Amino acid sequence: MIRTFVGIPLPGAVVRDLTAAQAGLPAGRAVAPENFHLTLAFIGEHPEPVIEDLHLALDRITGAGFQVSLAGAGLFGNKRPRVLYAGVRSGPELGRLREKVVQAARGAEIPLARERYTPHVTLARLNSGLSPEDAAELRDFAARRAGFSTAPFRIEGFALFRSTLGRNGAIYEALAKYPLDK
Repeated sequence: MIRTFVGIPLPGAVVRDLTAAQAGLPAGRAVAPENFHLTLAFIGEHPEPVIEDLHLALDRITGAGFQVSLAGAGLFGNKRPRVLYAGVRSGPELGRLREKVVQAARGAEIPLARERYTPHVTLARLNSGLSPEDAAELRDFAARRAGFSTAPFRIEGFALFRSTLGRNGAIYEALAKYPLDK
């Protein structure tokens, strides 16, 4: 079984900005800079032939490159935050690309959970035993980063990533890259 997701790798300047935004993190586990990405769809664990079918479907996706930027910070999980993230500012192109990825997965007979898509880049993962004090500090931390932003950057493609879980978090490896503007 291979655990995968489809995402957009980020340019070096954006990775540096995100790393700086993590400074002073009061709780949780910061995402390693080499793991920063913008997720389009979490695929989950599937046998290799299914992932190969997905690869073939993803390789048929076409579209033009587009611009996005990162802006602001927030927490997923109201009273019990579980993720600290940087928000994404984009036009409709990102949503269209995500929909193409979802359709490719379904075409490969991979059932994806129907959920609202909130584009973001995870800055830190928070454990479920977070104290109310730590949660309050994290809310303040996110609020202080409300003005966080990056310069616009161009999305020229996306990738299929393997996610290997380990003691110190996940390790991501790009299995295939798919350029836009083919």
